[in-house]
Amino acid sequence: MKLDLTDRFCSTIKTDCSTDFFDAKLPGLALRVASTGVKSWALFFTQPGTDRRARKVLGRYPVVSLAEARRLALEAKGAIGQGVDPRGRHGRAMTAGDLIESYIGKHVSTLKSAARTERRLRVNVLQVIGDVKLAELHRRDINRAIDAIVARGAPREARHTFDTVRGMVSWAVRRGDLDRDIMQGAGAPSKGAPRERFLTDEEIAKLWRAWGIMLKPQLATILRLCLATGQRLGEVAGMARAEIDLDKRLWTLPASRTKNGHAHQVPLSDLALELIGETISRPGKLFSDRIFPGARAAQATEALCKLRGKLPVEGWTSHDLRRTCATKMAELGVSPIVIGHCLNHRTSTRAGMTLAVYVQHSYGAEKRAALDLWGDRLRAIVAGGVGKVLPMVRNA
Repeated sequence: MKLDLTDRFCSTIKTDCSTDFFDAKLPGLALRVASTGVKSWALFFTQPGTDRRARKVLGRYPVVSLAEARRLALEAKGAIGQGVDPRGRHGRAMTAGDLIESYIGKHVSTLKSAARTERRLRVNVLQVIGDVKLAELHRRDINRAIDAIVARGAPREARHTFDTVRGMVSWAVRRGDLDRDIMQGAGAPSKGAPRERFLTDEEIAKLWRAWGIMLKPQLATILRLCLATGQRLGEVAGMARAEIDLDKRLWTLPASRTKNGHAHQVPLSDLALELIGETISRPGKLFSDRIFPGARAAQATEALCKLRGKLPVEGWTSHDLRRTCATKMAELGVSPIVIGHCLNHRTSTRAGMTLAVYVQHSYGAEKRAALDLWGDRLRAIVAGGVGKVLPMVRNA
């Protein structure tokens, strides 16, 4: 519907269904009024060099007034006249990389899974198709990124990345950055069987030494702590000073920083305490509230991807360090229920009615004994000693 839009009309118009009211004075400019009462400005135009129709969102009314919307629309039309898509940045056509950065900044950052989602986009997608122009982005480009993940033997990661990209594309369509959902009808890759990879003692010793040589000290310590404590990469990387009680030898993860939303206490072995102590004592760390200032799981994973094929052990991921910790504790005779509590696995520690309702024991002492035992064993492994495995003795 084309009208001579006025301030009075914009402020009073209501509709029963979403309707676009086009400005007769400035072709392409429209006020979209939703049934909920939300009003927003957009410019409809033909993408330069194509016959595709596109929409650039200009902002919500009344935050963006009629006069401001016309001014923004004129600026965008000027760019179109020069053959530039106005949805791009810095006077150039918008790329898939621009979309990824926008999605991370405006949406992903609000999610609890922000670290994992950002890592997947940066490592698995941005590096592969980041320079593809958004106007030319096709499903085959997405498949190119997904196929590369499958090729490196990570089908579950490929499926997670596929779901993340599908969500991003849907978000871009709602905003008007994309005209159509290029993921519609796309077949998701198979998740494959759950990973079973864990490190042998020999592999642990090789990687422990290589991390210290090939990685920055902060990242090397993060990986070593993942192995020593059995906690996730993002949880270790985000470790805060306020979470550590050196006197009680305890690391308390708040619910906001755990995957399952439940607070978690991790007893710290002598080895874990030494790793944390060495980090805190490094120059420049005295005035930070983070044990690893600026560290993020996405950056750590990206660094490891760049070293793929250069480290002495292949075919492992940061999550395999967690599985290795659990497997080695099992070899030492630690019971599955205690291992589950060490890893904050609610599925194994609260699975049945008896455990969920009647057993409220925290297993704090058992967790400490298990992680201390593993810490001693890990120290022997990285020191190069064979070390005799002495299982935990269970009382009859």
